[in-house]
Amino acid sequence: MTAVAGRKPAFTWVRLAVLLAFVVIVLIPIYVLLVTSFKPLTEADPSQAWNLPRTWTFEAWGVAWEKLAPGMWNSVLLAVPGSLLSCAFGSMNGYVLSKWRFPGSDLVFTLFLFGMFIPYQGVMIPLVQLLVGLNDLTGLPGVFYGGLPGLILAHVVYGIPICTLIFRNYYVTIPDELIEASRVDGAGMLRTYWSVVLPVSAPAIAVVIIWQFTSLWNDFLFAVFLTGPQSWPATVMLNNIAGAQATPYSQQMAAAILSSIPTMLIYVLLGRFFMRGLMAGALKG
Repeated sequence: MTAVAGRKPAFTWVRLAVLLAFVVIVLIPIYVLLVTSFKPLTEADPSQAWNLPRTWTFEAWGVAWEKLAPGMWNSVLLAVPGSLLSCAFGSMNGYVLSKWRFPGSDLVFTLFLFGMFIPYQGVMIPLVQLLVGLNDLTGLPGVFYGGLPGLILAHVVYGIPICTLIFRNYYVTIPDELIEASRVDGAGMLRTYWSVVLPVSAPAIAVVIIWQFTSLWNDFLFAVFLTGPQSWPATVMLNNIAGAQATPYSQQMAAAILSSIPTMLIYVLLGRFFMRGLMAGALKG
């Protein structure tokens, strides 16, 4: 017993040391980002990446914000409505496919899931043709192809399969007795959804919002192909922060930190629901 008790503290220290090593490895890029962002251009060089600034300055942050601000606002206009629409459609689809089953519902759900495995590159040309056609059909040039509405539409459609999967797996865990009781009380499909199912959907909603917000905010490929300079989000603006003669590393690092702040805030605000929502339905459905 004494030998086992002596090994326990040693194992604890080893485990803590391993965890600390992983934390350090994860934080190394953040350290390089931060220290480089406070360096003047003369010090911002790969050979001095690990060195603290000899002269601390906020100049890079000011220039980075000036260049990135239009893209940040475009990203907000993209990510917020896109996340909410994906959440709404995924929630309704998941509700119907889990609690109001119909002939062929399993086949419909399988077809939904196929959408998760279609690569962006495989649909790029037909997607561009579709959005150009919508511009011509509506008589609104630059709105669908070249503007944010088309980019939001592409992400919402692409996000429906994964959002439907998350909500369906979560709604399977809701007791069928609740749905039956609402039917007995005379509630229809929509009333049951609004009054019974939606109020207990917070964990799944948090997962979908985090997932879709991060996906839309970090999008680069769709944004380059489907939008014009006036509608470029932060990722495209970040890519364009480059000098003609020399790379402004300090500005790029500051811009990278600025562009990552919104997604970090989303995780901080909704993170406590994230694992709860992911694990819901793991044993059912």
